[in-house]
Amino acid sequence: APLAVQDLLAAMRFAVQPLDDLNLACLLVSPLIGWSQERLMDIAAGREPGSLWRLVREHPECAADAAILGAILNDADYLTPARFLERLLSGSLGGRRKLFARLGMAARDPIDELINTALAFEREEGGSFEHFLAWFARGDVEVKGDPDQANDEVRVMTVHGAKGLEAPVVIIADAHLNPDDMGAHDDPILAPLGDGDIPLSRSGTKSLPARIAELHADDKRADLLEHMRLLYVAMTRAIDRLVVAGMEPAHGLKPNAWHVRVEAGLKRLGAVEVEGATGWGSALRYARDGEGRRSPSGDKDASVRVESQVTVPDWARRSAPIEERPPRPLAPSAMAKDDVAAAPPSPALRAAAQRGTWIHSLLERLVEVTPERRREAALAWLERAAGVSEAADREEIADQVCRVLTNSDFAPLFGPGSLGEAPLAATLPDGRVIAGTMDRLLVEDERVSVIDFKSGRVPTNASSIPAAHQAQMQAYVDALRVIFPGRAVRSALLYTAGPALFELSMG
Repeated sequence: APLAVQDLLAAMRFAVQPLDDLNLACLLVSPLIGWSQERLMDIAAGREPGSLWRLVREHPECAADAAILGAILNDADYLTPARFLERLLSGSLGGRRKLFARLGMAARDPIDELINTALAFEREEGGSFEHFLAWFARGDVEVKGDPDQANDEVRVMTVHGAKGLEAPVVIIADAHLNPDDMGAHDDPILAPLGDGDIPLSRSGTKSLPARIAELHADDKRADLLEHMRLLYVAMTRAIDRLVVAGMEPAHGLKPNAWHVRVEAGLKRLGAVEVEGATGWGSALRYARDGEGRRSPSGDKDASVRVESQVTVPDWARRSAPIEERPPRPLAPSAMAKDDVAAAPPSPALRAAAQRGTWIHSLLERLVEVTPERRREAALAWLERAAGVSEAADREEIADQVCRVLTNSDFAPLFGPGSLGEAPLAATLPDGRVIAGTMDRLLVEDERVSVIDFKSGRVPTNASSIPAAHQAQMQAYVDALRVIFPGRAVRSALLYTAGPALFELSMG
């Protein structure tokens, strides 16, 4: 169902049958080729008899697109379905970058699932394109998003599909529907008879025998219970705000519509009626305690009467004793509270943070690459994997990363014998247990060096480094002094958004 999957399947179907005009038209207007609907109409509508593929090959304005489509046909001759899809996505066509640019990052999970499905097919069935397309069409793959993943998008889902997921704002958009009018009664009612069941039609419910009428009533009650159970599921998906709305039918709302049920509940809770609320028109609004909620009686000043005096035990007034050591190891990144106030990020700050993330990723990847190939590998990764479209930006980032890796003071941290993502665990002399993971570590005979990457805002100087970052590095240094007694410990922070390197002096 996702558009990204349909676009990739259109390319596979073209490789199997290039004379399918409708499929080729879908491929041409997909992000993979990039035609607009207007260009398709200008070139293809009213053409001479013949296939659309022949027209594209012969049209003087379509030479570049014909070359791309020809390469797709050639790849299908010797690639398996999974390799074919990966070539479309990561090869010279740059399909993954084009699909993300048009459809957003929400296309990532369906694309990955399509690749996984193609790999499973090859393990079980073989490598035929025709067989894969037929096999895939018979299947049904459901991809659910990570409930903890924050996406800048609106997700339209059924209540069943939303089970287990949450969102800051949830809108129940069709709360006006009546369960009796939702087409849920197409299946017959199964009535017990002997050792089996017989199907009964749901139509013609008038003048039924008493027993059959009772079966109809039981079935209707079961449907209503399911209808209300789904309402509970829908309402509990919201983290911060729930909006229950719908289009009022011309004949009015029925008593069992979700909107009617929720409205009755809100009135019992003392919800406030407001006009023109953020574009929703007249609405009932319910807020938590301290946000304008009325008492159930509707009296703003109603107070709670305490019938009896509550005795507070003495232990509730005493501070809890200080524990000798925490119940679990402390992560160095949590040694101090990061409460430095910062203004909302501007577009420039967000761009710098994104660049810092790319630099961080390159520092992890380029360590294993020989120095003479690092810049070339960095440019290739920035273009194909990170999707950095501007060549000047790619070259600037690659040069910055290579300068960090060849810095004479810290080059050994990225050289032979150094460790990346090195685990650390130690009990300090004061009883604290420290456990964490260091970005880079180098252990030498006389000295131990550690460096940590940060992708946030770059400090103006060493004295303005956030206290939380300094406390984290102090914890690393203290733990390394326990693990490697007698050796000097050297630490540094690399702010990748600059990049800027700060060597720290730890007590």
